[in-house]
Amino acid sequence: MWRLCESTHPVLTDEGGAILDERTGRWTHLTPTASAAVMLLLAGGTEEEAAGQYATRYGISAKQAATDVCTVAAALTAQGLAATEPPRRGRGWWRWWR
Repeated sequence: MWRLCESTHPVLTDEGGAILDERTGRWTHLTPTASAAVMLLLAGGTEEEAAGQYATRYGISAKQAATDVCTVAAALTAQGLAATEPPRRGRGWWRWWR
């Protein structure tokens, strides 16, 4: 699952947005479509689900939507503003002592 890092503060709207990196004090400005991609990614689904919703929203092909969403996710990850959480595996919380 894709997520923003704890040291970031997003301000996202349909008209665009920005993400503040409190470690550096810098803002990363987003276009309206990039802001939409981030909102869909933060909704909790996978990149594929976000791309499907993005394609529907903008009336574009699934391939183009996947490219757009992955590009935004990769750019923010490369800047250190986001990360991908690996799926959790292992024992349940009830076996933490073992």
